[in-house]
Amino acid sequence: MFTTRVSIFLSLVAYALAGQVVTAEKAFAITAYYNILRTTMTIFFPQGIGQFAEALVSVRRIQKFMQYDEIESAEGVSMVGGDGKDASASSSSDLQEKKPDADPLALPNSKFIRHSESDGLKEPAAVNNHHQQQQHHLSDAGVIVEKAVARWDAKATELTLDGVDLHVQPGTLVAVIGPVGAGKSSLIHAILGELPLESGSIKVNGNVSYASQEPWLFSGTVRQNILFGLPMDRERYKQVVKTCALERDFHLFADGDKTIVGERGVSLSGGQKARISLARAVYRRAEVYLLDDPLSAVDSHVGRHLFDHCMRDYLRGKIVILVTHQLQYLQNADQIVVMMHGRVEAVGTYDKLRESGQDFAQLLAAPSGREDDSTDTESIKRSGSLYKRQNSESSMDSAVADGEGPEAKATEERQKEGSIGYDVYRAYFRASGGNLVVVLILFMFLLSQLSASGGDYFLTYWVNKAEEKAPAAAGGDAGTAGAMFSALANGTAEEFNETTTFEPPAVTTAVTTGAGGIGVFFTAIRQMFASGDEEEDRYIDIYIFTALTVATVVITLTRSMFFFRTAMKASRKLHDAMFNGITRASMYFFNTNPSGRILNRFSKDMGQIDEYLPSVTVDVIQIFLSLIGIVVVVAIVNPYNLIPTVVIGIIFYFMRAFYLLTSRNIKRVEAITRSPIYSHLSASLSGLSTIRAFGAEKVLVHEFDSHQDLHSSAFYLFISTSRAFGFYLDVFCVIYIAIVTLTFFIRGDSGGNVGLAITQALGMTGMVQWGMRQSAELENTMTSVERVVEYDNVDPEPALEAPADKKPPKEWPQEGRIRFEKVTLRYSPDTDSDLVLRDLQFEIEPREKIGIVGRTGAGKSSLINALFRLSYNGGSILIDTRDTSQMGLHDLRAKLSIIPQEPVLFSGTLRYNLDPFDEYPDEKLWRALKEVKLEDAVNELPSGLSSKINEGGSNFSVGQRQLVCLARAILRENKILVMDEATANVDPQTDKLIQQTIREKFNDCTVLTIAHRLNTVMDSDKVLVMDAGRCVEFGTPYELLTTEGGPKVFYGMVKQTGKSTFNTLLKIAEESHNQKLKPIKEAEATK
Repeated sequence: MFTTRVSIFLSLVAYALAGQVVTAEKAFAITAYYNILRTTMTIFFPQGIGQFAEALVSVRRIQKFMQYDEIESAEGVSMVGGDGKDASASSSSDLQEKKPDADPLALPNSKFIRHSESDGLKEPAAVNNHHQQQQHHLSDAGVIVEKAVARWDAKATELTLDGVDLHVQPGTLVAVIGPVGAGKSSLIHAILGELPLESGSIKVNGNVSYASQEPWLFSGTVRQNILFGLPMDRERYKQVVKTCALERDFHLFADGDKTIVGERGVSLSGGQKARISLARAVYRRAEVYLLDDPLSAVDSHVGRHLFDHCMRDYLRGKIVILVTHQLQYLQNADQIVVMMHGRVEAVGTYDKLRESGQDFAQLLAAPSGREDDSTDTESIKRSGSLYKRQNSESSMDSAVADGEGPEAKATEERQKEGSIGYDVYRAYFRASGGNLVVVLILFMFLLSQLSASGGDYFLTYWVNKAEEKAPAAAGGDAGTAGAMFSALANGTAEEFNETTTFEPPAVTTAVTTGAGGIGVFFTAIRQMFASGDEEEDRYIDIYIFTALTVATVVITLTRSMFFFRTAMKASRKLHDAMFNGITRASMYFFNTNPSGRILNRFSKDMGQIDEYLPSVTVDVIQIFLSLIGIVVVVAIVNPYNLIPTVVIGIIFYFMRAFYLLTSRNIKRVEAITRSPIYSHLSASLSGLSTIRAFGAEKVLVHEFDSHQDLHSSAFYLFISTSRAFGFYLDVFCVIYIAIVTLTFFIRGDSGGNVGLAITQALGMTGMVQWGMRQSAELENTMTSVERVVEYDNVDPEPALEAPADKKPPKEWPQEGRIRFEKVTLRYSPDTDSDLVLRDLQFEIEPREKIGIVGRTGAGKSSLINALFRLSYNGGSILIDTRDTSQMGLHDLRAKLSIIPQEPVLFSGTLRYNLDPFDEYPDEKLWRALKEVKLEDAVNELPSGLSSKINEGGSNFSVGQRQLVCLARAILRENKILVMDEATANVDPQTDKLIQQTIREKFNDCTVLTIAHRLNTVMDSDKVLVMDAGRCVEFGTPYELLTTEGGPKVFYGMVKQTGKSTFNTLLKIAEESHNQKLKPIKEAEATK
């Protein structure tokens, strides 16, 4: 506001001090020229510098990202497609696979070497002849790994893979086993090219398909996740669904295979996600299938089905490299690879390894044994009959729709309609400090406008007085008007950019209603200081003008600093309120809102509130006051100008209303179409290894482009409507200025009045356009506040803290007794939604160890969900006679320890992940790590407990992450421990040690264990068998295996493991049963 006025002040004061007469021609010509100069020098030039600096920072960040090391197949891995070309370089637009070719590529010493058909396989001259002959002999091998050396962290001293040699012939089923951290998954990643080699080579003859250890699913239908861009082959699709045991799941899904899985597969169980990921890998036609432990997330009979019907039967003739901890399947593998510490310790068949006498033989010990394959099919059929859904067709056609009907859609982001409600403005102003702060801000704006307008009108008064004393110099009124038109012929219309904060060139007060009032006011002030001396009077005029200019500068600066500090406070409060709303939201909210949608609120919407909304608000208030001043000035000079002013005001009002009807909703659409971009990018980054393995980069890029194009089209439409609105505003402004200007030819006025009116009327060209656009943009920008406030008002979970009279004592629970009374659970707040748990009724005694088993999707994890009150429960869950539904969530959850199915580690140090609140000494942390067999692994880290954990714990294997979660639970020392598939991704030996640790450390605790490995629950006090959300069996393992009658579900699951394993597990259950009865019998004998 004051930049132009300061410049005008300095020029005119210097001119006056030089003894010159300040006339209207000179004063307002200078004003016009400074306005033009101000637009360039104080707005566009600084803005250009700022935007250039921002662009430079962005370019440097992009440059830094582009300079990161890239994953290239040339880094020691060669994949040969059907045409003899590098498969990784082939087009993946349609993901069509090719048949294998005998012409492979070899990459010794991490360098490409292409061989012609006539040459066969040739090694570099540096390799000896014996090695050449050996390599030629293995030319038909599908996968050749030779002396592969690699590490994930180049700075780490320990190698991830240490001289690995592996030759896999076509049609071979290879099982890779080993303890946690042995390098099994790293070997898979090396074959995929995700882990670059330091030396050695890997050659893959044929296309590769991959199923990751942590299933990656994107937001879409189940069918889309399985096809993954491939064309639909209905027969193959049905076979894959059947072999991956998805038929029953499709029957249970509301929309069959068109059911939306949600981001990261949040609506599915762990086993369902694993089988869909496996189905995606199997559906792709490939020569090599890399399966990273897909059997750990499924129960025993489903695991047997997958192994027999999928890996052994459907993929027969293909290379299948299966990482597994399920040792009962090893005897059916063609080749077994035992890994230890990044090295291949042994390779051979099951029988040879059993007879070898090596240390790894212990890893292959019972309970795995040779099974009676004749019982497998019968067991599957018997088990399958238990899960048959009533009134469902047996044919897959009911689940896999034959028609091309509409696919189910994900929950769309809600878009509000209509104008921005006053409650949104009220929420923003309330965040800024309340009504008092708003009134103070408006008062400061008005005061600064009065000060500025006073200076403007005093300049007019000064000029008119000078012309009255020196008419010859001024050239008379008519001459002055002519001179003014000449001086302003170049125009004073300012150009505006939509991101420019407007500063009016010259404005006047809006509180006076006539020329007489203003003239009398300044004349009275002037006469108070009149001396009669012309020279002295000139200095008094300069002093008054100086005082008004300084006041304008001081008040404007104070106003701006106060306003922007208030705006910053409002932004911070809105952010904190939204963050609190998110952290208190229920799990249903996160299941139905992708991460991209949430990130959109925290990034773009908060960015609008932080950076754009304050400047827009300043513009609207300032321009509103300025326009009032301009209208008053024009009316004072010529009252007849009020007629066109009123008319154009009405026209502008209806134009703005019409424009807002469109722009407001377009702005909402633009914000909504931005969310899928973030979601897609987040999902793509989390599934990079799968995307690369399938060669689906172009598919994902195309999908990203589709999201980006949709958003760009909405944004372009928003800009276009804004420009069109500005154009029509300019047209009417020109008409208005022409009318105002023509009146001065009809009616004579003083030069000062004419100059003031013309200068400010010309300023309306840019001011009105910018003001109307900014007033509309204010409402458009308030949509960001609307979206932020919406997340502040999401339905929260129940209260974290209960009233004092319902708070449990600090030592609660003392026993750990848990009783379920007609418990139901649904994931949606809609009371008409399907129940996931149905009328659960059972009681767990203090210190009991309960195993929870059942088919994937049976409701095992949902039971834990109900215990922690993560969803919408019915019925009652009592812990030590206290109803948990009456307790605060913090009081309840702080007393329950859990090792989740998907272990969670946070970015930070290992110490922070174990003890985020610094409650325990280092000795206790090391003791917990030792008890979960992680002490040696942590000791090998560069900084021990202070070592950094990557986001999501990506620098730890899944098994190691689960062990860290177990160590965290040991530190908590709660009376109730829940283990949700806690040892699914560790080897049996480590599993056995962990179970022993749990028995020792949690001997006096109630332990609930969800497990797919039946051997982990055979020594439990009781087993709870779940199916379709109901408790179908509950008793000791021995009773469930030996009691006649009843559903016999648990018996069928154990029988499914094979005759030998069944006998072994029955023996474990019997020994555990007898051991528990021994104290009772001794007590009875004593009596």
